[in-house]
Amino acid sequence: MAAPAQRAPTMTTSKSTDGAATGITLARRVTVFSRVQLGNMSSNIDQVWPGGIPRVGQVAERSRTVHAKDIERFTDISGDRNPLHYDEAVAKASRFGEIVVQGGVTSAILNAVVAEDLPGPGTVFLQVNWSFKAPVRPGDTITGRAEVLEVRTDKPITKLKTSVVRDDGTLVLDGDAMCYTMPVARRENP
Repeated sequence: MAAPAQRAPTMTTSKSTDGAATGITLARRVTVFSRVQLGNMSSNIDQVWPGGIPRVGQVAERSRTVHAKDIERFTDISGDRNPLHYDEAVAKASRFGEIVVQGGVTSAILNAVVAEDLPGPGTVFLQVNWSFKAPVRPGDTITGRAEVLEVRTDKPITKLKTSVVRDDGTLVLDGDAMCYTMPVARRENP
C-alpha cells in the first residue's frame, strides 16, 4: 500500500512512540502488527488502520509555534473577537497580563496529532473532555500529546489521554478524547 501524499510541513516536529515494551520512537506509525481478530471488525482492520491497530500506551506528539496570525485566522473562522486576544490594554489589565490566543488555537494541535499521527488518517473526535489550565501567547511553542488508553474490539474507537504543554513545561490543556477511525482512500505520492 502506498504511503499518504506528503503535504507542506506546518508543524515543527512530529513523533510517535510505541509505549508498550519497546519504547521505540517512530517518525511515523509504520509498524505493522499481525492481523488481530476484533469482533466484526476483523475484515476491515487493515483498511481502517493500515499502519496497525493502535496499542494501549502508544504515544504521538506534535509541536508548533503559535503566531499572532493564528489569532486572526481563528477569528475569521469562529467570529471570536474577545478583546483578550486583540486589545493589549485590556489583556494587560487582565489576570493574563498580555495577549492570549483562543482556546481553539491551543486545542487545534490535538486535531493534527489525532488525524495525522495517532490513531491517524480517517480519525475524528467523537467526544472531548478538556480542561484549560494556563494561557498560550503568540510566540509560545506548544506540544500536543495523545496516548492510547483503550482500543475497542467491536468498533474502530480509541480512548486517548490528551495534553498540550508550552515550551516552558507548563501544562496548558489536559483531558481525554474518544475517537472514531474510518477507512480513507489514500492517494499515491505524486
